[in-house]
Amino acid sequence: MEIQLLLAVFVGIALLLFLILKLKIQAFLALLIVCIVVGMIAGMPATEILITMRDGMGSTLGFVATVVGLGALFGAILEQSGGAQRLASFMLKRSGEKNAPWAMMITGFVVAIPVFFDVAFIILVPITYALSKRTGKSLLLYAIPLLAGLAITHAFIPPTPGPIAVADILGADLGWVIVFGFIAGLPAAILSGPVFAKYLSKKIHIDPVVFEEKKDYDERMAPSPALIISIILIPIILIVTNTLITSPFFSNWNISSEVLYAVELAGHPFTALIIANLIAWYFLGVRRGMQKDYLLKIANKSFQAAGIIILLTGAGGAFKQILINTGAGEMIANGLNDSFINPLLFAFLVAALVRVLQGSSTVAMITAAGITAPVLTQGVYSVQEISLIVIAIASGATILSHVNDSGFWLVGQYLGLNEKQTFRSWTAMTSIIAIVGLGMSLLMWYII
Repeated sequence: MEIQLLLAVFVGIALLLFLILKLKIQAFLALLIVCIVVGMIAGMPATEILITMRDGMGSTLGFVATVVGLGALFGAILEQSGGAQRLASFMLKRSGEKNAPWAMMITGFVVAIPVFFDVAFIILVPITYALSKRTGKSLLLYAIPLLAGLAITHAFIPPTPGPIAVADILGADLGWVIVFGFIAGLPAAILSGPVFAKYLSKKIHIDPVVFEEKKDYDERMAPSPALIISIILIPIILIVTNTLITSPFFSNWNISSEVLYAVELAGHPFTALIIANLIAWYFLGVRRGMQKDYLLKIANKSFQAAGIIILLTGAGGAFKQILINTGAGEMIANGLNDSFINPLLFAFLVAALVRVLQGSSTVAMITAAGITAPVLTQGVYSVQEISLIVIAIASGATILSHVNDSGFWLVGQYLGLNEKQTFRSWTAMTSIIAIVGLGMSLLMWYII
C-alpha cells in the first residue's frame, strides 16, 4: 500500500510538471487533472475522488477568495489615485540621492502590500530611470532595491495572495505570518537590495531605456504620503493586534469581553480589509473627486488579476485534500518523522524544486503547501512553527527565477537587460532572498 501511495505522489508531481512545462496547459486545469490521477493510482473510488476535490476546493476558497478579492480592490484604488508614485517621490525627497537605493527598497516593501508585484513594478520603475539619469549611475543601483522590496512583500507578507493561500492551506495564523514575514523579510531586503545593488552596479552599468511615463499622473493631485501609509497599515495593524491580544501573551491581562469581541471582529482579515477598502474608497476616491461609476469600473477591473490566483489556490486546496484522504500525506509525514529532516526545510526544498522546474512562484507555493499540509496534521506543531513554515515555503518559491518565469522577462525588458545580465542581477537577487529567508526562518524556529 505504501508503495502505491508513494507512486501516486511521484506520478502526480511528474504529471503536473509535464502538463505545465511540456504541454503548456494552464496550471489550474493541470492541478485538477493531477488530483484525479493521484486519486485513481491511490485506489480511491471515483465518487470519493470528486467529492474530495469539491470539499478541498470549497474549504480553501471560502477564505482565500474573499481576502484576495478585497486585496485586489484595495490595490486598484491605491494605484489609480497615484498613491504609489506619490509615496515613492516622498521617500526619495526625504532620503536624498545618496540614500535613494534604501528609499526604493522601503517604497517597494510598502507598496507591494496592497498592489500586485508586476503592477507595482511597472508603476514605480520610471522613478529608477529618473534617478539613474540624474546621477549617471547604473540603473541597477536603484532598480534592484525596488525589486527586492516588491518581491519580498509579494512572497512573505499578507494580505498579498501567495502567503494568504499558503497560510490557509496549512492552517497558519495570518497575524504571526505577518510578524515573521517582516522579521525575515527585512534582512532579506537589505542584503538582496541596497547591499547587493551597490556591489552589482559596479560590475554592470546599465543606462535607462526610453520609457514613457504615465501622462495622467500629477503629483499635486495625488494623496499625501501620510494618508497612503496610514491606509496601507490599517489592515496589517488590525490583524496583528487581533493575533497578539488573543494569544497566550495577553491571557493574564483580564481584557473585557467587549474589547475582545471588538478586536476579534475588526482584526479578522475579512473585516480588516473591508475597513481598509471603505477608507480608501472614500479618502482616495470620492473625496478626491473620483466619480462613483469610475470607482466601480476600477473595482471590476481589479478582479481580473485576482481571478487566476483564486482558482489556482482552490485547485491547490483540492490537491491537499486528495493527499490527505488517500493517506499519502500521512505516509509522507511518517517518513519525515523517522528522518532527520526539519519539516521547515522539507517545505522549503519542495517549493524550491517546483519553482525551479516550472517557474511560477504561485504554483510552487500552492503545490508545496498541498504536500506539506498533511505532514503538519500528523505532528504537534505550534501556531508559530506553522507560520514559519509559510515563510519557508515563500522563500523556496522565490529562489532562482529564470527563463521559465514571466518575472524574469518582465524585469529584463523594463530594465533593458540581456539574458546574461538578468541572470546576474534578478536571478541572483531572488536567490539571496530565498537563502536569507530560509536562514531567518530556521533561526526563529529554534529560538521559539
